[in-house]
Amino acid sequence: MTSWHLQRMAALDFESSDKDADTARIVTCALILVNGGIPTDTRTWLLNPGIAMQPEAIKVHGITDEYAAEHGMPAEQGIGEIAKAITEVVAAGIPLVGHNIGGYDLNLLDRECQRHLGDSLEGICRQPLTRVIDTMVLDRYCAPFRKRISETQGPYQMRTTAETYGLPWDEEQAHGAEYDALMSARAAYKMGVIAHTPYRLRPDWVLNLRVNRFNALRDVTVEELHTRQVEWYREDAQGYQKWLRDPAKSGDKHDPKAVIPTAWPLRPIPAQRGGEA
Repeated sequence: MTSWHLQRMAALDFESSDKDADTARIVTCALILVNGGIPTDTRTWLLNPGIAMQPEAIKVHGITDEYAAEHGMPAEQGIGEIAKAITEVVAAGIPLVGHNIGGYDLNLLDRECQRHLGDSLEGICRQPLTRVIDTMVLDRYCAPFRKRISETQGPYQMRTTAETYGLPWDEEQAHGAEYDALMSARAAYKMGVIAHTPYRLRPDWVLNLRVNRFNALRDVTVEELHTRQVEWYREDAQGYQKWLRDPAKSGDKHDPKAVIPTAWPLRPIPAQRGGEA
């Protein structure tokens, strides 16, 4: 059996109009098929989201409302093309990989599919998503308790994960969908390599971790890895919710009524969540 990290992957990333997957609109998309001994296949889209983007989002990806309106394809057309491409990937059994893909990107696409195409992402794919690889979930589980790099660079954001696993980072290219998608696939590969390397031959930074769980990525199918990520994400979300509700630990972030959704990689839309915890 070919290990999951050596198989063909479909790296997916979006840049959007804001950071809330339930309300954001897709501005750019990159879908990159890599690995598996087959040449890389890259597809990209630029959409006109049809709404004003948040200034913070424009600052991240650099695409203005005017540029998207002039050069982007109509949102409904773009969402249709992206959904069709994803459907083909899913039907072929190729895993989708991305950084926070289950926490954000797939939910963003699901909302856009419902908004413009009248069906959920899984409804359009005609099957549940059971082959998703989220490098943020893997990194948080395998190398927990990492501290923030700085006030502006979090412990598990894409740049931190890339640099942790020895990948070069180009800040000028970063936050473009194509660059971020490709980096997520490379990070997934690096994690798989570590997991399948004999313990004492692993990088020193891994051996020096207070806790490391890379063995959980060994000798599993993509479907098994997906199932494990469902549980890891749930446990992490529950832990974060507990932390937010504890005033002694959360300090000025304390929220006694905090509810952190636990579903992964697709969560119900807000009206469907009820009291999910």
